[in-house]
Amino acid sequence: MKNARIIAVAIGLTMAALPAVAQAQEGEIGYDKGALAYDALMAGDNEAAVAKLESGKLTDPAVMINLGQAYARTGRSGDAAKMFVAAMNSNRSFDLVLADGQVINSRKAAEMALNNLNGRLASR
Repeated sequence: MKNARIIAVAIGLTMAALPAVAQAQEGEIGYDKGALAYDALMAGDNEAAVAKLESGKLTDPAVMINLGQAYARTGRSGDAAKMFVAAMNSNRSFDLVLADGQVINSRKAAEMALNNLNGRLASR
C-alpha cells in the first residue's frame, strides 16, 4: 500500500552535478537532519554522502535512491544501478519531493534515475 508521507530527496533526475533547489525547501522532510545526506549531495560532497548513507537504513527507498545518486557521481555505476533497482522493487513506496520541487512516487523516481544512468553510460 502506498504511504502518503512526503519527503525530500536530493536526486537530480537529469543526473546533473548540482540539481536546482527551491530556496524554501527544507531538504529532508520527515527525516532527521542528515539522514538522507541531502546537504552533502547538494554541496557536491559525494564521498561524505556515500559514507553517511551507507551507515543508514538501506531498506528505505529514499536512502537507496540518494545512495544510488552518490554512487553514480563517484563513478560507481554498477552500485548505483543496484540501489535504483532495489528502490524500484522495494515493498515500500511513497511520494518524494525531488530537489527541483517535483513530487513523484519513489518507484518512479528510482526508475527515472536508473534510465538516466543507463543513458549516460550508453552515451560514453
